[in-house]
Amino acid sequence: MITQPQAAPAVADPDEERRRVQTARLLAYRDDGPLVAVLRDRMGPGLPPVPAALASLLAVVAAGVTGVLGDGSGPAVLLPVLAMVVLVVPTAPRDHLGRFDWLVPPLIRGTEFLTIILLGLAADTPKWLLFVLIYVVGYHTYDTVYRTRQSIWPAPWVFQAGLGWEVRLLLLGAGAALGVLDWVVAVMCVYLGVLFAVESVTSWVRLDKQASPAQASDDLEASPEEAMEQATGEADKA
Repeated sequence: MITQPQAAPAVADPDEERRRVQTARLLAYRDDGPLVAVLRDRMGPGLPPVPAALASLLAVVAAGVTGVLGDGSGPAVLLPVLAMVVLVVPTAPRDHLGRFDWLVPPLIRGTEFLTIILLGLAADTPKWLLFVLIYVVGYHTYDTVYRTRQSIWPAPWVFQAGLGWEVRLLLLGAGAALGVLDWVVAVMCVYLGVLFAVESVTSWVRLDKQASPAQASDDLEASPEEAMEQATGEADKA
């Protein structure tokens, strides 16, 4: 899965560079997992991302409104999950450079959260447990967006280890169908919570350590007069 820009040539066209980075960011925001990584190169050009993502959202809403989920167990609970997987996975090969393709990541995340809520409510899963799972995935999404906007790209393995939206939903759907959704949600909360928290903290700490020597070097290169002027200026501002 492409989660960061590829190495750019020495002299790159500015427009091409912008398109390359935009594609990399939107693919990272999608949070695709191992299933997409396996199928991406086997799906040809893929489906248009925005219509497919909207169709999946409408399908999940319809499943919730019509009550097909029943008591939250049995094969019927797989319908919203399979609808999203079948419609959205084939959009992964696209370059996401369309005018409205920036809508795809929030549509995917919103549909994922809605599916989690519908499955949980149908199966009478504790609401606080559903909240924790949504919070953990939301934190991962926020961390990814914040990093990439500063040109700090998460490692590709994080998206694979985090299962991606598609594997997460398939596991939740299977758990609901088998009547063990509570346990699946609980295990997923612990696993993803530890994974995303530890990876995020260690990455930021490592980045801070790498930046500290460069900052110290800049401070040492400043002359005493420059250091005095800087200190005086900061004192005046205070």
